[in-house]
Amino acid sequence: MRYSTDHKQQTRDRIVRAASRRFRSRGTEGAAIADLMRDLRLTHGGFYRHFGSKEGLVVEAFEAALNEWGDREVAAIEKAPAGGEMQALIDAYLDPRHCEDSAGGCPVAALASEIARRPKGSRGPFLQALRKHIRRMERHMPGRTVEERRQKTIALLTGMAGTLTIARA
Repeated sequence: MRYSTDHKQQTRDRIVRAASRRFRSRGTEGAAIADLMRDLRLTHGGFYRHFGSKEGLVVEAFEAALNEWGDREVAAIEKAPAGGEMQALIDAYLDPRHCEDSAGGCPVAALASEIARRPKGSRGPFLQALRKHIRRMERHMPGRTVEERRQKTIALLTGMAGTLTIARA
């Protein structure tokens, strides 16, 4: 029986969401594709109808997690009173629930050290996803120039991710 294109996309999205949570909680090496697919009640062979490799899924899951976390960050900023945007962002990021939820939390804190260990040639898609996230967030930073806002975004992201990593340890 053939499935609709919509069904295939929904299945792919389920795999990406589940993989994103699993990679953040167990690391990319601690999350076997066979186990992931079994838990989703899908076949291991079916994985290759959606992805060319585990590496492709890792990249897509990382990007999806950045988008998910970015949505949370933007929501916190938009709800904040004028002048309190950065404090709201920091408070949301360092919230105890976020600190305890590695599977649903920041992918930078969860996966940055693993990405750094990947072969140099395969890091490009991760860096592209991270740059896209930084561009999205820099619009919400105070600063007179794009470069100043970008630098503040990078400093805040790396500082918070480092703090979160230490808090989880």
